[in-house]
Amino acid sequence: MTKHHRFLLRLHLRQIDAYDDAIAEIDREVDASIEPFRRAVELLSSIPGVSTLSAQVIIAEIGLDMSRFPSVRHLISWAGLCPKSDESAGKRRSTRMRKGAPWLKSNLIQCAWAAGRKKRSYLQAQFHRLRAQRGPKTAIGAVAASILTAAYHMLKDGTAYRDLGPGHLDRRSRETQARRLVRRLANLGYAVELAPLEPAPA
Repeated sequence: MTKHHRFLLRLHLRQIDAYDDAIAEIDREVDASIEPFRRAVELLSSIPGVSTLSAQVIIAEIGLDMSRFPSVRHLISWAGLCPKSDESAGKRRSTRMRKGAPWLKSNLIQCAWAAGRKKRSYLQAQFHRLRAQRGPKTAIGAVAASILTAAYHMLKDGTAYRDLGPGHLDRRSRETQARRLVRRLANLGYAVELAPLEPAPA
């Protein structure tokens, strides 16, 4: 290594040290500024796929007062996580999502990819089911919308995250199908009362 190389290395190391000091100072400033929102950050960080930094971004984008959104559907639409309406002559030409709030949307999409890898969780089950039906992009958008829905209710009600579990979609599918069949029988003039089958004796 020549004298010239050592000189260049010293310059680079001083630059790296300066960047490290700046990052540490920014981290201290962010940590101090986030203090009033710390409880909310801890709440949102309990959602699968949502890190502390992601929770901070979500809160920075939507705030803590959920009353400014008439409903969770308005928030999802504002974030750009619902498919845009593009129909002509009864045919849907595009299912691409709206543009929405770019920082919030991109952050939630990253959270959704992480949540899709969380084993034995509702969000992972949702991702795998929708991916098989509609493809990965639509599935990840739906998971991101579910994360935002959970965040909305958690911030609005001050409640902790409760995972519905990987079997929730199967249970809901069975219940929906049962209600549909009961309605069909009622239309045919039959009164039906549902009761679970007792397990067969061993």
